[in-house]
Amino acid sequence: MRRTRGFTLIELLVALAVMALLALLSWRGLDGMARAQEQTRQRADQLLVLQAALGQWGADLDALMPLAQTTPLDWDGQVLRLTRRSRAVPDEGALVVAWTRRDVQGVDQWLRWQSPPLRTRAEWQQAWEQAAVWARSPGEAERRNEVALLPLQSWQLFYFRGGAWSNPLSSTGVSVNVPGSPAATPLPDGVRLQITLPPGQALAGQLTRDWVNPLLGGGKS
Repeated sequence: MRRTRGFTLIELLVALAVMALLALLSWRGLDGMARAQEQTRQRADQLLVLQAALGQWGADLDALMPLAQTTPLDWDGQVLRLTRRSRAVPDEGALVVAWTRRDVQGVDQWLRWQSPPLRTRAEWQQAWEQAAVWARSPGEAERRNEVALLPLQSWQLFYFRGGAWSNPLSSTGVSVNVPGSPAATPLPDGVRLQITLPPGQALAGQLTRDWVNPLLGGGKS
């Protein structure tokens, strides 16, 4: 009878080497797929954050609330302060909101600050001044009302007045009669936001967003 022939030691070693190589290639493929999925998830999250921040920017401007003998919108080159309506129930009323860019733990961030609902002109004045302090040298009390939105390399604002875009610091206000307001309130016809997103994000480079004053019949931005 013929004797059954088994695998030699060399054949066994070759088979183990091939199996090990296939396992390594499979692992690298799975690792690459996992990395690609994680990058896709991070990109989607960053896009959602950017969309939410720009949505909040538009909502604040759409809710501008001109009050007699107050400044509804002010840009000093560092911070944008505005007075807007509060739709929170039962705390409806006025809010002071501020936007700025500041270094937070070594990263330049786009920040938003919001006051509690305001009932009197004295409360408004205090919140308006507090927003300016928050943008430059915030204390712990001011930081409690801030939200870090996203990394931001730089930002600029332009007002649309007299049929052209201009620097808000050099443009002159035009009196606009606002229905329901006891006094004429200077508001621009539009606001152009230009932000520069840093490299390494889902979107990088300059992004422009225009807002049209709804009080002039343009509707929401």
